[in-house]
Amino acid sequence: MPGKLDLKKLHALAKIGEVDTVLAVQVDMQGRLMGKRFHVDFFLNSACNGTHACNYLLATDIEMSPVQGYNSTSWKQGYGDYEMKPDLDTLRVIPWLQRTALVICDVYMHTADHKLVEVPHSPRAILKKQLARLQKMGITPMMATELEFHIFKDSYETAHKKSYRDLDLISHYNEDYHIFQTTKEENIMRAIRNGLNGADIPVENSKGEADPGQAEVNVKYAESLLTADRHSIMKNGIKEIAWLSDQSVCFMAKWHQDAAGNSSHIHQSMVNEKNEPLFYDKNAQYGFSDLGRNYLSGLLQYTADFTFFLAPNINSYKRFSEGTFAPTKTVWSVDNRTAGYRICAPGNKNVRIECRIGGADLNPYLAMAACVAAGIKGMEAEYDLPEEFSGDAYSAVGVQKVPATLRDATAALDNSKMLREAFGTDVIDHYVHAARWEQNCYDKSVTDWERERGFERS
Repeated sequence: MPGKLDLKKLHALAKIGEVDTVLAVQVDMQGRLMGKRFHVDFFLNSACNGTHACNYLLATDIEMSPVQGYNSTSWKQGYGDYEMKPDLDTLRVIPWLQRTALVICDVYMHTADHKLVEVPHSPRAILKKQLARLQKMGITPMMATELEFHIFKDSYETAHKKSYRDLDLISHYNEDYHIFQTTKEENIMRAIRNGLNGADIPVENSKGEADPGQAEVNVKYAESLLTADRHSIMKNGIKEIAWLSDQSVCFMAKWHQDAAGNSSHIHQSMVNEKNEPLFYDKNAQYGFSDLGRNYLSGLLQYTADFTFFLAPNINSYKRFSEGTFAPTKTVWSVDNRTAGYRICAPGNKNVRIECRIGGADLNPYLAMAACVAAGIKGMEAEYDLPEEFSGDAYSAVGVQKVPATLRDATAALDNSKMLREAFGTDVIDHYVHAARWEQNCYDKSVTDWERERGFERS
């Protein structure tokens, strides 16, 4: 891919002045990139082996406030450092930023006996732990995410000054697959496609989505960790490209009550050591193998347990609304967009599971790790797959519902024996605390809706 680097290539680009800055980043709990900008000479001479960052970066809320109550770090413990070690396989050029490269780092800490270990609650470590479980079985999970967002003519600065009200969308009517409508946003979408492709993120296409100003970018199917890395860089890159265009984009699961939600569907399958598809069986119904059926049964069985990792914010649950293409029921179906899980490409080697529950505000590492953990449990237990649902899943009765609130999802996460075994109980406690903090912040807030409804009338 264009844009992919190693240290030798970075040396060469630095020598001729083509790269003078290297971003060394980690991924925080919200899936955002946090880190430092290094002069390329210092990175090559020193920081390519590691750097440091405050450990509060994995214990903050979306506002970057240092939240109290975490066992991992606190004011009492002094907010020390974690070590960031670059994964040089992620080193790449960032074409939309002048003379800039980027590398993703794994995050390490020193134990009481002075050993250096990965921080267990860091998102990348959580996913790598689940992938290692599959690797012992000779299995590699393959995934892709479909990332949706809304585009505005307003810059981020203008949107802030307007208190995020009365914003000017890039188009004013439904643009789902609409070529003329999407032509209106080509100034930014073309920059996104070409920029991402030049950063070792192979974009297949972009398209209009089912709402005014809504877009989607699709990236090539790949191994799960690579997909998660690309997703995080892509999301940050789309924001930066919008900012450079004096425009803005929004990845909220539900940016406005009258707008369609922004999703991040996760497509999932598996291959063996010979790169043969393990979800495919030409003799099975839909070409969908017993292994695939067991994996899907695990997803269905434990959806409530891991919904928080698909919908991590209060706003996430505003997206789960009937008749909006966002699922409300935990059922599976073939090529049915009302179901929580859809079997795509039935009958051929590309057969796969699409999880339609996640919003664009998810952290890809956590969401993928949770899916893999549930799928492994289904494979190990060989759960029977419930019957396929047919028809409109919104009208289904007597079936499991997707948790409707963050409060419900938090309780399910806290009580999940499966995830505590898979992730570790300290890790689950860490994210339960994050979920409760989000809920508490919302519960104390007085909203515009309340003021408009009750200022005079109450």
